[in-house]
Amino acid sequence: MIGSIKGKIILKTDKFLIVETGGVGYKINVSGDIMSGLSAPRENSGQNDTDVSFWIHTHVREDILDLYGFLDRQELEFFEMLINVSGIGPKGALGILGIASIETLKKAISTGDTAYLTKISGIGKKTAEKIIIELRDKMKNEIGEEKTGTSLRDELDALEALKSLGYSQNEARNALKKVSSDANTNTKIREALKILANKN
Repeated sequence: MIGSIKGKIILKTDKFLIVETGGVGYKINVSGDIMSGLSAPRENSGQNDTDVSFWIHTHVREDILDLYGFLDRQELEFFEMLINVSGIGPKGALGILGIASIETLKKAISTGDTAYLTKISGIGKKTAEKIIIELRDKMKNEIGEEKTGTSLRDELDALEALKSLGYSQNEARNALKKVSSDANTNTKIREALKILANKN
């Protein structure tokens, strides 16, 4: 099994990268967040000057072998927890990771907040319930629940405020993902607006 890959990007598409190392190009599926933070290969050379390094999950099924890349081990470990939930495949887990921060997702799971998971992460109610049933006990030991409930409400309030200002749910979610999960509602809105303004 491949555990990690370090090399140069020779192809960047909307959904995957080809990273070349030791003369071999590996197709690696990554989240939208990771993709947006990586530069494309230089024109004509087909290669990026910067080395990239990924922790890898190797997914083997029948005649398929797919690689999923993560910038740190925490992301990889959470991804592997998600795909062990019945009904969630690697692409679905990657989508969940790309929409909300791991810390925020763990808080929602530990408190059994299906409303948060369905609203912020865009997954269905049944899937959210499955995630909570199967992962809640694992998350509970990591997070203090009293603080968690407040921070999740702050995030939902901030999301609704940004939507009322004309931003789409995806735009609002992606901006809030980059704001500290410990910030209060007003701070989240302020910081998210700065991020959204810089994109325009």
